[in-house]
Amino acid sequence: MDITNISAINQLSEVSRYGSTTYTGNKTDSEESFDGLLASALNLVGETNQLSNQAEAEEIRYAMGESDSLHDLQVAQKKANVSLQYTVAVKNTALEAYRTLMNMQF
Repeated sequence: MDITNISAINQLSEVSRYGSTTYTGNKTDSEESFDGLLASALNLVGETNQLSNQAEAEEIRYAMGESDSLHDLQVAQKKANVSLQYTVAVKNTALEAYRTLMNMQF
């Protein structure tokens, strides 16, 4: 399972790449904090993907008899699960903030 194939994530990485190379003026604090937030979110997705892939690899090793350690399998699965739950919570919070901003009337 490869969660980096989600089209929105690919679009975010495109925006991040183009945004940092085409902007020639001085960045304000809010722009720098948004860039940092976007980079952090992309790193979080990448880390979640890596842990998910490691858990899947450990499952395959255990199923094929290459590993006798049920403990390692459970630890890998738990890490992947916690990371995915955290990523979903961050996504939900970002969407809620976006919806709040969109509902504001000026």
